[in-house]
Amino acid sequence: MKIRSFAHKGLKGLYEDDSTKGVSADLADKLRKMLVFLDNMQDPEELLSLPTWRPHLLAGDRKGTWSLSITRNRRLTFRIESTKREICDVNLEDYH
Repeated sequence: MKIRSFAHKGLKGLYEDDSTKGVSADLADKLRKMLVFLDNMQDPEELLSLPTWRPHLLAGDRKGTWSLSITRNRRLTFRIESTKREICDVNLEDYH
């Protein structure tokens, strides 16, 4: 799947230019790995093969949004448009 859009400018810079400006240096390597995985992923079910990232779908008003754990309180969130096979609104969120 191709990553189409970002909600977080720092993640966009990391993805497009390998720039760590806008993301914590201690998170950059893990975020790179996550973005590469998402970019190369063929099916959303592949996310479930990565238990260390604790992938899950959010509920309520965030229904349809995936979440991957980066640290205890930081998450990488995104939506998947299955019909277009694209990942949208990739964001870095602080849950606390």
